[in-house]
Amino acid sequence: MALIPAVPVVAASTAWLTVLPPIVRFRSTSRRRSSVLASLSSPPEAVDWVETTSSFFEQDTRPIMLFDGVCNLCNGGVKFVRDNDRQRRIRFEALQSEAGKNLLRRSGRAPDDISSVVLVEQNRSYIKSEAVLKIMEYIDLPFPQLAFFLHFVPLFIRDFVYENVADNRYAVFGRSESCEI
Repeated sequence: MALIPAVPVVAASTAWLTVLPPIVRFRSTSRRRSSVLASLSSPPEAVDWVETTSSFFEQDTRPIMLFDGVCNLCNGGVKFVRDNDRQRRIRFEALQSEAGKNLLRRSGRAPDDISSVVLVEQNRSYIKSEAVLKIMEYIDLPFPQLAFFLHFVPLFIRDFVYENVADNRYAVFGRSESCEI
């Protein structure tokens, strides 16, 4: 039986690692590698959407409710909020407008994502059921109190209900040809 001679292990120089981007050195799953390589090949987005949309809050600091302008349920929701917001604490913008698309980007969402109502405040954005509850806090009584109690319902349950309504809103409530608001 032949014995294999022991080969001493020598630490290799890691100077070549500094030449490669740190992302290439990371070796996990092939999915992660492919997404990393795709991000290396595409140029990073250089627009700071918070800075770009800061003019929306320079003279008027009220939050902006983004809604689907062609959805009858959403238009009804906007009318409901307007009727119950006597102090005019909320502004409105359709998701399909240029301002709406820029505010969606500011909120970290795709500009063509019309799947959720979004409430954009000067320093924060809310989506789905969180947006609805935050809007309820801005309008007249008894809605802030109702929002307080609904916060006790777990977020995953609230969002599950919200997503089911949102996914079926056109089938149940219909859609208009243009934004009514």
